[in-house]
Amino acid sequence: MNVPNPHPNQIDLNTGFLRLWTQQEQALRALIRSCVPRSSEVDEVMQSVSVVAWQKFPTLNDPAKFGAWVAMIARYEVLMARRRVARGRLVLDEDVIAKLVEEGAQEMPLRHRQLDALDGCVAKLPEERRKLALAAYGPGVSMKDLAAQLGRTEGSLYQLIARIRQELCACMEKALGEEVPV
Repeated sequence: MNVPNPHPNQIDLNTGFLRLWTQQEQALRALIRSCVPRSSEVDEVMQSVSVVAWQKFPTLNDPAKFGAWVAMIARYEVLMARRRVARGRLVLDEDVIAKLVEEGAQEMPLRHRQLDALDGCVAKLPEERRKLALAAYGPGVSMKDLAAQLGRTEGSLYQLIARIRQELCACMEKALGEEVPV
């Protein structure tokens, strides 16, 4: 079967969309999660947002505004999801959703700067502390099991993790020039 080669502009369009989407995906998921009560619904809304954004991407005039643009698409998709489950008890008012999306879109650049600063600060930790911090916050990790693996008490492990978090927070404050919530 012969599959026609895509037009070069189509390749650039797809690459551009994917680059921008992956930059915003985590923040967008957090934004949607703040508006939708169930994680399964978050996945459905994210999928709908990605399809609509991909279809409408050629109409975006300024790629620098992709975050706000895709947040607006998310707002409408959240509202549509809300209408589908409007009989449920855990449904936010449309005005609340609009406010959450607006604030979330405004905070996306800050969240990206914070994540970049955190990555830099984690990289500056001594290797053992870095590995411990990453292990402690890994998926499905139990502090009890981690403490047993390290031959420490849970209490001493919690204290060490707290000190590492304080180091990271101080590093991020320095990097960002602002106070970082712990």
